[in-house]
Amino acid sequence: MFILSNYIGGRLQPSLSNQFLDNYNPATGSVYSKIPDSDEQDVEAAVQAAQAAFPSWSTTTAATRSRILLKIAALINQNFDKLAEAESTDSGKPLSLAKRMDIPRAHDNFEFFGTAVQQFASESHHSKSSFINYTLRNPIGVVGCISPWNLPLYLFTWKIAPAIAAGNCVVAKPSEITPYTAHLLSEICIEAGLPEGVLNIVHGTGPKAGAAIVKHPGVKAVSFTGSTRAGKEIASVAAPMFKKLSLELGGKNPVVIFSDCDYEQMLATTIRSSFTNQGQICLCGSRIYVERSLYEKFKTDFVAKTKQLKVGDPKHADTNIGAVVSEPHFNKIMSYIKLAQEEGGTILCGGKAVKLDGELSGGWYIEPTVIEGLSPECRTNQEEIFGPVVSIQPFDTETEAVSLANNNEYGLASVIWTQHLSRAHRVAEQIESGIVWINCWLERDLRTPFGGVKSSGVGREGVFEALRFFKEPKNICIQL
Repeated sequence: MFILSNYIGGRLQPSLSNQFLDNYNPATGSVYSKIPDSDEQDVEAAVQAAQAAFPSWSTTTAATRSRILLKIAALINQNFDKLAEAESTDSGKPLSLAKRMDIPRAHDNFEFFGTAVQQFASESHHSKSSFINYTLRNPIGVVGCISPWNLPLYLFTWKIAPAIAAGNCVVAKPSEITPYTAHLLSEICIEAGLPEGVLNIVHGTGPKAGAAIVKHPGVKAVSFTGSTRAGKEIASVAAPMFKKLSLELGGKNPVVIFSDCDYEQMLATTIRSSFTNQGQICLCGSRIYVERSLYEKFKTDFVAKTKQLKVGDPKHADTNIGAVVSEPHFNKIMSYIKLAQEEGGTILCGGKAVKLDGELSGGWYIEPTVIEGLSPECRTNQEEIFGPVVSIQPFDTETEAVSLANNNEYGLASVIWTQHLSRAHRVAEQIESGIVWINCWLERDLRTPFGGVKSSGVGREGVFEALRFFKEPKNICIQL
């Protein structure tokens, strides 16, 4: 048992109330650490530290900020195994996945924005009437960054890196369910020489610490990734205060498979896009639509491949499916599997909890689950489950496929499988989502805009989108 700390004003410290929350290892179901149960007092201290640091940090050269971010990136690499093991322990995901995806991406976030900030430029416009307009883009001030539990360090750094690269000071809250790597990042920032108060990490729950960040008048912008429900609550508080908002919310992503696809590539990738990280990625495809002529073959092969996935100890190299993140989330996923049956769905494989032996017997494991026979309008197909559960359904025409894909309140990501070039472009344009992958999945170029439409959020992240979000533009007009 060990105790995590807040990181405020460059120092590690407990919550001011000296209250703590239990932190569980999902693989065993047992408490293995304590985290600060922070409240408005801790957020106030963090905001004050950030405000004190802002005048100096905001005028620090881009080159200096770049060097510090690159130092943090290098230290993430130096602590690679420690961070990966912490991520696996905290979230229940396979250690191999944390090493392959989470920690490399956290390094890349700091390295990418550490480099990009030196390439960032503003516009100027020379008019024929002898005027020049130019744009200054200055740091906003103190900003709030709130990240989710599914990709803890990956998404935490995706917000923090551009915010501090742009010259802001940050009050950040990681998920209370997966706080360990954020604590380790605090130690890395101290070692890297990040000035006191530039980054402040406050642990705690959303209703206490998160809400205090959102409503604090000293926090000028909020970047949040999480549920649509929480996003609505944040917007209801922040919007009347005229704060800048970036909200990356839920997804119920369609995968559209045409019969002319590269079948083997499609099948292998669709297994990944369905069940990577136990299906707990906002970009996972959970509604799979297959052209009818290919449907029966796909169903047979997809179910067979799904049954081959090994549910087991996250530390073992051959484990494909680890534990889901918490007991409440386990119960939520199992309730949706039951609901799917009540709604007329047939479980083709999975659908059951998995009980492992020994110290893992208390862990939260679920078989990867494939369901067919559901109507497009049923709750199972409309609501975000965020687990190792997918539905499959045939379609007959391209028009029907697009209609099925768009028949949902969410619009984060989608996947199209076809070798027909014109169809690929045509369908991609019609699908209502912020991201469309054609014949691939989760290929991310950090220069591109990232975000969703409809109930999947507001705003975009990515190099220039993020750097512009974390700056305030000012137009200056001068007569020559």
